[in-house]
Amino acid sequence: MRGAASSCKSCSLRTVCAVNPDELSCSRQMDDLILGYRHVKKGVALYRAGDAFSNLYAVRTGSYKKVTLLADGREQVTGFYVSGELLGADGIATDHYASDVVALEDSSVCVMPFDLLELLSREVKAVQHNVFRMLSADLVRESNALILLGTMTADERVAAFLLDLSSRWQARAYSPNAFGLRMTREETGSFLGLKLETVSRTLSRFQKQGLIKVRGKEVEILDFPGLNQVARRTV
Repeated sequence: MRGAASSCKSCSLRTVCAVNPDELSCSRQMDDLILGYRHVKKGVALYRAGDAFSNLYAVRTGSYKKVTLLADGREQVTGFYVSGELLGADGIATDHYASDVVALEDSSVCVMPFDLLELLSREVKAVQHNVFRMLSADLVRESNALILLGTMTADERVAAFLLDLSSRWQARAYSPNAFGLRMTREETGSFLGLKLETVSRTLSRFQKQGLIKVRGKEVEILDFPGLNQVARRTV
């Protein structure tokens, strides 16, 4: 871990990050909030369910999956997180993290001690507003995932999943057309409530229909209107 206050303001992700220093420039104290960043190797947990809650995290590089252990012992993937997004909010209610968060590739996070964030939120209105904004964004993401699972067919789920990843990468100035799927087909299926075979067959069918091109874990979207139609989205 190393100090990151100076690099935070010059970070290329600042406009999409959970903590946007451009919005908080009125507070010099905010420079002290990001105490450093932590590197997490592929397959290693940033934190585990039951660990004592102390920090919120903003994804700096790489990507992560959130995993919840079901009552019967099975693991359920409940979210994927990319650069700029918030991790750790599930620990606020009980002072213990509720899920495992595991790196899908060699990744890093910016570390935000929650006690300091609480203090600054009381003292600086801009900080308080930003805390509400980033927690709200996390709730919206969780709500969208529930809609995905509760109301959509398999084709609609996979199409919506690809379009969501596309928009998230576009917001970070990466290509919305071509991107890598760091998660496995099995992890994707767990998140979407589908079997691995269903995910694979659906991607293959989309490719035959000319909607996408798949090469291993690399996906290229060839027909955005067609994919939006499958997902029943209006553009």
